[in-house]
Amino acid sequence: MEAPAAPHNPAEIELTVNSPEQMRELGRRLAKLLRAGDLVMLSGELGAGKTTLTRGLGEGLGVRGAVTSPTFVIARVHPSLGDGPPLVHVDAYRLGGGLDEMEDLDLDVSLPESVIVVEWGEGKVEELTDERLQVRIHRAVGDTTDEVRQVTVTGLGERWAAADLSALAA
Repeated sequence: MEAPAAPHNPAEIELTVNSPEQMRELGRRLAKLLRAGDLVMLSGELGAGKTTLTRGLGEGLGVRGAVTSPTFVIARVHPSLGDGPPLVHVDAYRLGGGLDEMEDLDLDVSLPESVIVVEWGEGKVEELTDERLQVRIHRAVGDTTDEVRQVTVTGLGERWAAADLSALAA
């Protein structure tokens, strides 16, 4: 992965990811920065690599179960195999409304003890907390086999204000 010489803001970093394995590795590195109570919102085109990144997060957090797309079940909980937090993986793609429509998932109850990752969460889960990581994955669209992705990770709120995200570019 390649990163610019210096990020514009210590709570934001832009990365170039060249393969699915690099996307998983980014997830594994990101997991080292996360703790119980963290919300990670993923956005990007279909096939951009959101679930691949989350798979790496699960590996880095040491959770049980294969991390797969929760599109049809909406949410999956992956308990920790050690003393770390569980991973709650949510796919909000099929949900049209805001947090009210997601109320049955009890994300507000799960958040304090879990790491919650929400794909397609923009405009739907921001009310959970002002402190979150926003991960935007951009890929070439159309008829392409290009594996290159541009990833922007932005930390929002006090939790991430002084975070050094440069470890993600290692």
